Amino acid sequence: MEPLRPGDTIGILGGGQLGRMLAMAAADLGIRTHIYAPEANQPAAEVAAFSTVADYTDTTPLDAFAGRCQVVTFEFENIPTASLERLAGVVPLRPGLRSLEVSQDRLVEKQFIETLGVKVAPFAPIDRPDDLAQAHAALGGDTILKTRRFGYDGKGQVSLRSGDVLRATEIWQTVGAVPAVLEARIPFVAEISCLLVRDADGTIAAYDVPHNVHQRGILHTSSVGSLAAFRPTPAIASAARSVTQKIAKALDHIGLLTVEFFVTEAGDLLVNEIAPRVHNSGHWTMDACLNSQFDNHIRAVAGWPLATTERHSDAQMHNLLGEDMNGPDAGLDQPEWKRHLYGKVDARPGRKMGHRTRLVPKEANP
Repeated sequence: MEPLRPGDTIGILGGGQLGRMLAMAAADLGIRTHIYAPEANQPAAEVAAFSTVADYTDTTPLDAFAGRCQVVTFEFENIPTASLERLAGVVPLRPGLRSLEVSQDRLVEKQFIETLGVKVAPFAPIDRPDDLAQAHAALGGDTILKTRRFGYDGKGQVSLRSGDVLRATEIWQTVGAVPAVLEARIPFVAEISCLLVRDADGTIAAYDVPHNVHQRGILHTSSVGSLAAFRPTPAIASAARSVTQKIAKALDHIGLLTVEFFVTEAGDLLVNEIAPRVHNSGHWTMDACLNSQFDNHIRAVAGWPLATTERHSDAQMHNLLGEDMNGPDAGLDQPEWKRHLYGKVDARPGRKMGHRTRLVPKEANP
């Protein structure tokens, strides 16, 4: 594929906040975007040059969308494979099908990671309620049941303790009675993520590794530098980048790839999940880096050289959820925070309405 030129169009599958921030980054680089999503009035469509409202399985508008774009990318994983294959037959798809096929299914993802010699939490496939008791006991009696597909922000998950398997059928129904994965609960000291971008030539660049804190299964804060409660050692950060690079190379991934890790008390890393896209834990890069994760994803997708990922400030990103919008976090009189709102009107509890980032001067000798 020839590198894009200013005025060319990148298609984005999905119309949420990640698509919005991708479209804004593309506009800064002189590239237009075309949003394709089933829902009307999506945040990304407000800032894109073009938008199509149609189902991902509707071939007529999908073909028309492909014909108007020089390359297509996506902001989330849960897009029908058949639709992606159809697009890939017409227009370059970046990242490619392999990245999506692996990340769409938690079981496939864990098995793939293990083939690379990378550690994950002990797990077992669950295809029916009767599988729960045996797997729960084998994994130590403290587990998390997760749907294989379509889970995010704590949805499609349920924790199991010692006596819970007696309610196996009820628990199975809680996650929708669909194929699932049972994971051993890992005692960890911190959660971190590695955000790495890879271009079509295999050149890579990585951002500093943030410390992530979740509440109720939703990312609450991501912090780097002096604002992080957990500071990854150089060895831990290097190991996280090495694993992420290995995964990106194995997938022949083009664009931003995110790998989330548990850090154990012994300092070992276990991969929790991978996301073949820009990620919530990298939003701080919009304000603390010269080039954000969105900038570099667009550059990789467009066939352009990657830009520096260097961080100029210490930062903490704090998600703003629906319940925050009527509290003190809704105020605009907070000069120490840079706010980014996503244009969503319905402030439901647990819904990501925006984020804010606090910056302080970068430590000279961290």
